[in-house]
Amino acid sequence: MCRLFGLISSPLRTHATFWLLDAPDSLSVQSRREPDGTGLGFFDAGGRPEVHKAPIAAYEDRAFAREAREVESATFLAHIRYASTGGLDVRNTHPFEQGGRLFAHNGVIEGLDELDRQLGEDRSLVHGDTDSERFFALVTRETAAHGGDVSAGIASAARWVAGNLPLYALNIILVTARELWALRYPATHELYVLRRPAGGHHGSRHLDHAGRHGHMRVRSAHLGDRPAVVVASEPMDESPHWQLMAPGELLHVDPELRVTSRIAVADPPAHPLTLSDLRPEAAASQRPA
Repeated sequence: MCRLFGLISSPLRTHATFWLLDAPDSLSVQSRREPDGTGLGFFDAGGRPEVHKAPIAAYEDRAFAREAREVESATFLAHIRYASTGGLDVRNTHPFEQGGRLFAHNGVIEGLDELDRQLGEDRSLVHGDTDSERFFALVTRETAAHGGDVSAGIASAARWVAGNLPLYALNIILVTARELWALRYPATHELYVLRRPAGGHHGSRHLDHAGRHGHMRVRSAHLGDRPAVVVASEPMDESPHWQLMAPGELLHVDPELRVTSRIAVADPPAHPLTLSDLRPEAAASQRPA
């Protein structure tokens, strides 16, 4: 299953170190299927997005993902991909960038020909083959149609997909230089949020988060003395304050680190998919690690 991770410390910029594949080489690790891509997105001091990503298709790419990457930003977005739609290509590797925003997705949307028709001329925003980038293009278009309101754009795009296309899951994180949004829909996959005070749960620790399966690790000494909000596919430390987002919940963290949320997609998908409905490669990408 794809892994999502978003972090925001706005308005302050934070130094953080990411290992997108943290597990050491071993027989047990080698026996598991390698991810199909890893990516890290953040913003420079001028607010311009930067994305480091690679498909996991060769030894050099695995080395890229395991290499420590120290970056500074007020928002970060990391993704580990198990391909469901689109081949091993950097164009299909998350995060994607459109209009100064970064986006990553975990799930499967089918009916892509109909989605392409809905996009019309905005299909030109899509450079790869994935359902994820197509949905991002729909969010971008709907955001513009709502006067730049990203929350309204995400909600409108998600409701259209939920009402018109076969859908397995639509968990997303979207970030700008100073804001973060996350949507969990429907209940297929989990998505957690942690409102982390300075020093974390114990009040005196830097951030050191690691996924249960060793696929992603994030450290930040800066977050020993400043607050942050984290969104992830799984709880990544021992804090008891991780909260599971509700199905259909849209979360927004503003430039002052204020958190709001609402149920943006209240109805279940009109055309829900199960694992048995998916193509074998798509089903394999969606099973828990």
